Order: sequence, then structure tokens, then C-alpha cells
Amino acid sequence: MIKLKQAIIVEGRYDKIKLSSIIDGLIITTDGFQIFKDKEKIDFIRKLAATCGIIIMTDSDSAGFMIRSYIASNIKEGKVYHAYIPDIYGKESRKTEGNAEGKLGVEGVPKEAVLEALKKAGITKTSAKKSREITKIDLYEDGICGGRNSKEKRLKLIKMLNLPEKISANSLLKVLNIMLSYDEYKEYINRLQ
Repeated sequence: MIKLKQAIIVEGRYDKIKLSSIIDGLIITTDGFQIFKDKEKIDFIRKLAATCGIIIMTDSDSAGFMIRSYIASNIKEGKVYHAYIPDIYGKESRKTEGNAEGKLGVEGVPKEAVLEALKKAGITKTSAKKSREITKIDLYEDGICGGRNSKEKRLKLIKMLNLPEKISANSLLKVLNIMLSYDEYKEYINRLQ
């Protein structure tokens, strides 16, 4: 498993499940063409691109390229890496028939193809290890989750960081570790007091 600093953008939940077995990092789904209507999500992706960079890994069919192009055209600041999976014909095992172009999506390609796509995109190193990661215990002790009024405090932190308000505590933890050092996180917590 490789640990990445950048967030990875994929089309759907099965792509996310596939990458979760290969990558330790933040994986965001576009929910297919829903990304075209989801201003909050595209704003979140912009924020990630500006802070840690994003990797776009969509299917190699025309729909995947439309989604990739839309995301990339909406990023004005930050780093965007394009990871392209190869054209492999077939169908995913969970489906009764393949897509219109007969190509496997991210969920269906072998692990080696995913790793090679990342390598070709220039993603060869894992993220540098910080001196201290933010943990679930930190979130609990700082009142961000699992305590009295934690939802309100978490929403204030989310608003300060300009993140989507529907982000779960577990996803927030991953995002915090990508965007902030432990000391920067504590500065935000102190401002919440």
C-alpha cells in the first residue's frame, strides 16, 4: 500500500473501493456526472488542489474524459496530476455487460495498471511523514467528535477551513492530515475557543 499526500479523484464508489486496497490517502468520488451539478464538491476539490494537489483518475472512456476535463478546467490554483488507466477491454465482474465502449473502468483494471498510471503521472514518492499526525483521539479530546456539542464545533472548524459541511468526522481526519500539520491544526482549534 502506498501513502499519498495528494487526494485522488475517481468517478464512483467501486473505483474508491478498488483504490482503498492500493492507496492510503484521501479518495474523492465525483458520483459520475453529478459533479457537474455539485458546486460544493468542486469547491472542495479546488481547495484540495491548492493545498495538497489532486490526482484525477477517471475511466478511459469518453464519459471519464468529460469528467476529467470538467474537473481540470475548474482548477485555477494548485497542482493537478493526470493518471490515465490503459484501454483494457472487458467488463467488471459485478456487471452483466460492459460499458458502451467495452472498456474496463478504474474498478476493473489490475492493481499493477493503477500503480503504473500513478507512476506515469509523476506520483512516485509517498508523502513525507510529518513529525506527528492528527489522530481520532485528538479530534475527540479537542471536542470535534464524540462529545457534547462536538457537531457544532466540528461545523465551525469545517467552515474555517472552507470544507463541505457534510464531510464526516472520519473524512475530516484524512483531510486535516493532508492539509495541515499538527501544529496548524492546533492553531485552528485554539481559534475555536
